[in-house]
Amino acid sequence: MLSSHSLSHRPILAPSLSKFRVPNRPTTFSLSRIFEHNPRLTKSKWKISCFRHEGFSPENPKPEYIEHFLPEELVQTELYKSSAHRRDWKSTLKEAADVVSRAVGSGWTVPWTAETILQVMLLWVAAFWFIGSWMIPFAAHMAGFSKESLTFKGQALFSLVTDVTEGLAGIAILHRCLSHFHPLPSDWFKFSLRGKWLFDVALGCLMFPFVNQLSQFNLTLLPLMPSTPVTLSSVEQSILARDPVAMALYAIVVSVCAPVWEEIVFRGFLLPSLTRYMPVWSAILVSSVAFALAHFNVQRMLPLIFLGMVMGVVFARSRNLLPSMLLHSLWNGFVFLDLMR
Repeated sequence: MLSSHSLSHRPILAPSLSKFRVPNRPTTFSLSRIFEHNPRLTKSKWKISCFRHEGFSPENPKPEYIEHFLPEELVQTELYKSSAHRRDWKSTLKEAADVVSRAVGSGWTVPWTAETILQVMLLWVAAFWFIGSWMIPFAAHMAGFSKESLTFKGQALFSLVTDVTEGLAGIAILHRCLSHFHPLPSDWFKFSLRGKWLFDVALGCLMFPFVNQLSQFNLTLLPLMPSTPVTLSSVEQSILARDPVAMALYAIVVSVCAPVWEEIVFRGFLLPSLTRYMPVWSAILVSSVAFALAHFNVQRMLPLIFLGMVMGVVFARSRNLLPSMLLHSLWNGFVFLDLMR
């Protein structure tokens, strides 16, 4: 029987070390590679934390870990690329705007405000409607006749008198409303044969077939209602009748009178006035829409807007009403000759 005393002198064997494998690791831990990839770590404070909650304190609520810096670098790179892409897009748009601005020139010196602009345009529309729909027909009625009872020559003369009266009324409205601002700057309502604008007019004439195609597209987009009666205008009736005097009078109306009055109002007054509140290219677009709306024909909106923009560019480049009037006259003559075929 073994006693406890004998056990106390027996050596205790240590467990075998063969059951535990210690991986071969370097005795020293080098941070050189981390600093090589993150030079920012050498310039800022950093801390290595071995425990999850170590380092949290009111003074240091957000401990920094080395592994946090790598994703931040990647995020900053992506943000830089995105901002660079936005800068490229904005610079391209700005360059395009600069090209357009150089093409159409700078704005005008506008001495009046939006109140005067609105006053002139409303008075012009009211005068146009009142003279054409009430004053001239009433004067004809008092004289004992109506437009429908006249011959083709009489109807053409009636249209010429109406158009001339409307144009003179528009000029009178402009003169009255702008009289407080005289003398006007030298580039307002300018008519001159000088300048290199013939090329612009010729280039505008090349757009006529496209305007004609836009007319067909507009009719396809907004066709006439089936219930709308198809009637021939007095111009078309005189062309069908082949009345030379009536055709000559209508040619004066569409190729001389209308271009003069409309260009004075829309390109001579409205377009430059709008440059007080917007860039020139925007003023060209807005005045072209107003020009199209003034014709009261939705089936011709698109071609009239485009035509107004072409004439607006020609006017803005030349600062001269004569080129846009000539282009307007050529377009109306083109349409008139097309009706005669």
